[in-house]
Amino acid sequence: MQAAVVTGCTGAVGLGLIDALMKNNVKVIAVVRKDSKRSYRIKESHSLKKVECDLSELDKLPQLVQATGIKPDVFYHFGWEGTFGDCRNDMYIQNMNVKYALDAVNAAAVMGCSAFIGAGSQAEYGRVEGKLNSQVPAFPENGYGMAKLCAGQMTRIQCEKLGIRHIWTRILSVYGPYDGSATMVMSTIGKLLIGEKPSCTKGEQMWDYLYSKDAGKAFYLLGEKGINGKVYCIGGGEARPLKDYIEDIRNAVNPEAEIGFGEVAYGPRQVMYLCADIQDLVKDTGFAPDYKFSEGIAETVEWCKKEI
Repeated sequence: MQAAVVTGCTGAVGLGLIDALMKNNVKVIAVVRKDSKRSYRIKESHSLKKVECDLSELDKLPQLVQATGIKPDVFYHFGWEGTFGDCRNDMYIQNMNVKYALDAVNAAAVMGCSAFIGAGSQAEYGRVEGKLNSQVPAFPENGYGMAKLCAGQMTRIQCEKLGIRHIWTRILSVYGPYDGSATMVMSTIGKLLIGEKPSCTKGEQMWDYLYSKDAGKAFYLLGEKGINGKVYCIGGGEARPLKDYIEDIRNAVNPEAEIGFGEVAYGPRQVMYLCADIQDLVKDTGFAPDYKFSEGIAETVEWCKKEI
């Protein structure tokens, strides 16, 4: 891999990928929306170029990329509308995302890319208790998960038609700098930093968290070594009680802080065990996380301190 295009690159995973690509001397074309309020996070250099292009105009992307003088060989598609709240069940928005994913494949073909890597979600599975891999049946329960599943399947067929290597991923729980403020990790850090007591469930859920830099590393390795047609779950591959993670967060901010364990009831659809089966990812790419949760949280807390 000499150069890569990345859409939807201003979040935790996208920036983690850009970091991994740059460290491995891969040139990057970062695609941002024209009105993006997070575009400033992308720092241009001789090997990192920023291109403004909305998802609805991906047919124009090849010409914009050509103007950068960089010829990409891998296309990473993270761009997606309606990822939070009620928008997840806005079927028209989610349906358009499937079209945008297909548009991304077509743009990749025009640019001469040999590989397309799409970012799916654990939401494709619906409610599953256990380890997730490509063999676990997918029964999504919301429009977001349905569209991700459909996008993965349709882009695979489109890539077959165009002779492009296709890799789909299903991302579990990634945390790190630039993550959304409403996630469990970021909201807990935020409350602790201003001296509030976070209220939580008992924390008995067994969960799998992966640091964004490790997620970026996984995506980089898939660009290099991922097998055509495969679906890979992106996670750490090990589950721990949620209470342990929360205590690690507290210890990174203020070991004396109080946590309100048990103050929040479990929801009626609470999943109690969720973990990525990363055997294929490890076997095909040699991936192994570099960060323990406590190490990634320490970096995330320091970043949060600067942002507040």
